[in-house]
Amino acid sequence: MAERRHVMDMYRLDGRVALVTGGARNLGFDMAEALGEAGASLAITSRELDKAQIAAERLCKATGLTAKAYALDVTDEQGIVEVIAKVIRDFGTLDILINNAGNVQNSAPFERRALEDWNYTFAANSTGTFLCAKEAAKHMMARETGTIINIASISGMIGKERSVYKGTDMVGVTIDYSAAKGAVINMTRDMACYLGPHGIRVNSISTSGFERGQPESFLERYKAQHPLGRLGEDGKDIKGAVVYLASDAAAWVTGHNLVLDGGFSAW
Repeated sequence: MAERRHVMDMYRLDGRVALVTGGARNLGFDMAEALGEAGASLAITSRELDKAQIAAERLCKATGLTAKAYALDVTDEQGIVEVIAKVIRDFGTLDILINNAGNVQNSAPFERRALEDWNYTFAANSTGTFLCAKEAAKHMMARETGTIINIASISGMIGKERSVYKGTDMVGVTIDYSAAKGAVINMTRDMACYLGPHGIRVNSISTSGFERGQPESFLERYKAQHPLGRLGEDGKDIKGAVVYLASDAAAWVTGHNLVLDGGFSAW
């Protein structure tokens, strides 16, 4: 008979090492903090090392655990290879990869977006996710264990209605961003199928928008599109989800896209 465990113990990450790309701010920082609160040691990346260092210092103080900073641009394949190798040297292992880093070059509308914009968006959001996962998986496959969580978006699941931006200087989601995040979701599914026989689980998280001081007219319209009547809140709304997927509580979950959107995609 399988060992019975207390459910709260299954959420603990003590002794594990988590790498969070783009972990210096916003959702990246929240996820790193959550993993640290659950007991994981942390490797945090940002394109700007000083920002990663500030975040790592905050996380050390908040969790009492080790957090180290690394400079990383996820469009740089050699940089990815070097940083993941350094994380493994520094910590001795890598148990959890959170593929959070991503970017959009500008907000030009569809009819004026250049091929350069499309290529950059895919490089930062899809190709970077692939490269980081590939490099981390080499180590995880050798150990026959590991967890990869790719951060996607509801923009990768559905089309977006743009009238919520009317009267603001916000352009909102771009076509290439939606396409790139859609690629992340299906990449997650097939990556889970490929890596499952090696004991590695791969899942994604897709969120709706988070409230961060946007214009009131936008917030009023956009909140109304969510059954719960609000956007996401920093500091809480992604933390439980990432710990769940990273932990033994989700030991039988792989190839899944966990949607955190206040019901936005339900109607």
